[in-house]
Amino acid sequence: MTRKQEAPPPYSTAAVSVLRFPGGEEDDDRLAVEEPLELRIGGRPVAVTMRTPGHDEELALGFALSEGLRPLAARVPDDLAANTIELEAPGFDPGRLARSFYTTSSCGVCGKGSIEAIAVESPAIESSLTIPAAVIGLLPERLRETQSAFASTGGLHATGLFTAAGTLVCAREDVGRHNAMDKVIGRAFLDGLLPLANHVLCVSGRLSFELVQKAAVAGCPVVVAIGAPSSLAVELAADRGVTLCGFVRDGSLNVYSLPERITV
Repeated sequence: MTRKQEAPPPYSTAAVSVLRFPGGEEDDDRLAVEEPLELRIGGRPVAVTMRTPGHDEELALGFALSEGLRPLAARVPDDLAANTIELEAPGFDPGRLARSFYTTSSCGVCGKGSIEAIAVESPAIESSLTIPAAVIGLLPERLRETQSAFASTGGLHATGLFTAAGTLVCAREDVGRHNAMDKVIGRAFLDGLLPLANHVLCVSGRLSFELVQKAAVAGCPVVVAIGAPSSLAVELAADRGVTLCGFVRDGSLNVYSLPERITV
């Protein structure tokens, strides 16, 4: 039975007036909210990302982890600045991250100064996890059932964290697909679940290089998507020991790397 979907948080959507055709009738519509979030370390701004408000501490932690930092906590800054989160990250070296940190909601790596800056060190994943293809096939719909803001706006991505049995652990929505995954990874960090050696990440769209990178840093052995992976995403997954499953819909799926983890 499909469970009743909850209403989206009020801060995640905004009401607008639109003109609908054919007919030319004025009507109300709802859009996904997109606002900047400034991340600070030691009071110093280090990044600005465009995101959907909500779970900002999780987003900051997930972002820091995927950048190879070792954050301890995230909080609202002492000056209570709006749309700002302070990260506690001892040993942070500003010179190591000397590049443009502006990131958009659509592409988390667009602002990075060089291709070398994209690479984040993470050990290859060693996991004995296996999952039946039938369980993988259920994950996109289970994720879709959590997407209350998407149901209202049609404008948000989602990432879900699942157990090997297909039980939902955590799901987050955002206008940025990389932000949605950062929020989930940040939540997993707070709950002491990292590395995610016995879990599966499921995303609502396509699989980009950066999403695979984030999953690899989080130690997740299986990543599932409704859409297609990019060639570089598959290359990175094979190198880091991540099983990629794409086009997961209507009981079918394609496995692009390390297929031995998917059983009949």
